[in-house]
Amino acid sequence: MPALPPPAYNPKLSAPDKNTPTFSPDHISVIFVLGGPGAGKGTQCANLVRDYGFKHLSAGDLLRAEQDRPDSQFGNMIKEYIADGKIVPMEVTVQLLENAMTEEINNQKEKSTVRRFLIDGFPRQMDQALKFEQSVCPSKFTLFFDCPEDLLQERLIKRGKTSGRADDNAESIKKRFRTFVETSMPVVDYFEKEGKVVKVSAAKGPEEIYAEVKKRMGERGFEMTR
Repeated sequence: MPALPPPAYNPKLSAPDKNTPTFSPDHISVIFVLGGPGAGKGTQCANLVRDYGFKHLSAGDLLRAEQDRPDSQFGNMIKEYIADGKIVPMEVTVQLLENAMTEEINNQKEKSTVRRFLIDGFPRQMDQALKFEQSVCPSKFTLFFDCPEDLLQERLIKRGKTSGRADDNAESIKKRFRTFVETSMPVVDYFEKEGKVVKVSAAKGPEEIYAEVKKRMGERGFEMTR
């Protein structure tokens, strides 16, 4: 992936305003994927990649990769935000996503095909949502996996035994869930009022969840590609 460009004007990463998005929704299909930590977003995204031809982009994975990149000027800052369960500044995340989308599109041989992107764990708050849709590409809808906190915590504690992720521990999990409720749920509510939310219960098993996802994808006009 291309290196994250330096700040346009100051260390706070003021991104240049754009009057039109980089990508047209007529040619690019973007679905945001939200749910509390441990809701199973990654598993369901893998299913959609396999069956519907999406490119899966995880905002969290992109941030973790950037923090570990040796010459990243934002690595330490990202690491501190993630460890504290806080949201990384909007400009960093939006730019990383646009970089990844651009790289994927440039690498595709079929330039005339409609391209599909699942953006997992994004937007985490309203300014991210509005900035992305203004400067990168308007989304088709948000796929929201709804799951109670106690079940999410149980799943993450189990995952932490093998994941090696620094934020899969009880203290970080509570911070992450609190952050999700306070900042991401207003995003879900906002898009729901616009008729742009598909809500799926994530309290069931993966196969049952995916059966519901496929049903709802069909209702939104997405057909399987394989």
